[in-house]
Amino acid sequence: MSDPHSKMDAATTAKLLVVLLAFAWGLNWIAAAFALREISPWSLRVAGSGIGAAILFLAASVTGHNMKVPRSEYVHVMVAGLLNVAGFQVLSGFAQLSGATSRAIIITYSMPIWTVVLSWLVLGERLNTIRWFAFGLCIVGITILLWPLFAAGFPPFVFYSLGCALTWAIATVYIKWAKVTIEPLVNAAWQLLFGLVFIVAGSFAFEGYPHLWPLQKDTILAILFVGLFGVGLAHFLWWSIVGRLPATTASLGSLLVPVIGVGATAIVLGERLTIPDMIGFAMIFAAAACVLLQPNARHDEMPE
Repeated sequence: MSDPHSKMDAATTAKLLVVLLAFAWGLNWIAAAFALREISPWSLRVAGSGIGAAILFLAASVTGHNMKVPRSEYVHVMVAGLLNVAGFQVLSGFAQLSGATSRAIIITYSMPIWTVVLSWLVLGERLNTIRWFAFGLCIVGITILLWPLFAAGFPPFVFYSLGCALTWAIATVYIKWAKVTIEPLVNAAWQLLFGLVFIVAGSFAFEGYPHLWPLQKDTILAILFVGLFGVGLAHFLWWSIVGRLPATTASLGSLLVPVIGVGATAIVLGERLTIPDMIGFAMIFAAAACVLLQPNARHDEMPE
């Protein structure tokens, strides 16, 4: 007979870990901003993804997960790794280099809306009234946020930030379409490894080789935070927890990430949101909440 108190304690612990993970992902953007002061996005992602992939493979193996991927699914996981790891991580680095980190976070976390739209177009999933409303909110929010910035021309960070959201969304829908059967944690580990291969190749193609030495102590600490907490341990804990909590609770943890990230940019990086930034953020956040907090919400996405 199961002990109700132990069940309650386990649920409380899981909820606490979701909040801690939200801080890990939110502060991951801040750590990346510090590292990018000295190294390029390519070099940062080679180091961060390498550390994260090693941590995730080790953690999955120690906890008894079967790390084998069916031969028919290798290509699908590789494509997802190209989009979800290489595409997302490199584009986010260039977004932070070319614009405010807070705005990059806001635009990137419009991802749930693009996932809904792509699921409708590709998978035939129904767009109900709430989802149409969320899509409209998102478009209006992005327009309000970006319109003043276009007065001086096309800001490059817009392309990079939207690229982050879209590569993340496309990878999520692609994995659903491919009907991948491997466990989510193992899927995440292999996506990280394949993504790392693409990032290393891009680094050699565009920079000659990753420039990771010599580095200042603050940069090294920032890279370690990104790799250990923002990539490796965070992914492991997320996929370990998400099956044990109601989808709504896990979704609230996801929604905390941009709030923590944007708040931390003001406190740590000294960035200040303009009125259009705040209105845009509120509308995009509300749109994401409409999608993620629905009773039938599922977590097939690889979190960032």
